Amino acid sequence: MWKYILAWFPMIVIAITNGLFREKVLRSRLNELHAHQVSTGTMIILCGIYVWILFKLWTPLSTNQTLLIGLLWFFLTIIFEFSFGHYIAGHSWKKLLNDYNLLQGRVWILVLIWITILPYFIYQIQN
Repeated sequence: MWKYILAWFPMIVIAITNGLFREKVLRSRLNELHAHQVSTGTMIILCGIYVWILFKLWTPLSTNQTLLIGLLWFFLTIIFEFSFGHYIAGHSWKKLLNDYNLLQGRVWILVLIWITILPYFIYQIQN
């Protein structure tokens, strides 16, 4: 499982790059909410591509392992997102939690759901 913990770290690079793309490109063309929604979609696509390639190199041993990988990535992502978002980026807890408010069109929770089921999904497709 250690290699899948290490494999999670490039997703941070993907997320930061995706966030920069949102702020530098999408925000100049879209309002904040639509930029957030498009950015959520691009993050889902980029993570899918990354895990597809990753599992070609490091194929999980079983379906159960993919479920564990997904849960591991979920918790690592939550810990990173809230600690980085609050302590490094300086966002309030309220702002961070707001990205999960589906009633306001905030769809970031879909990324967390995707990261959690992605290992299982890719494994099933590739095998």
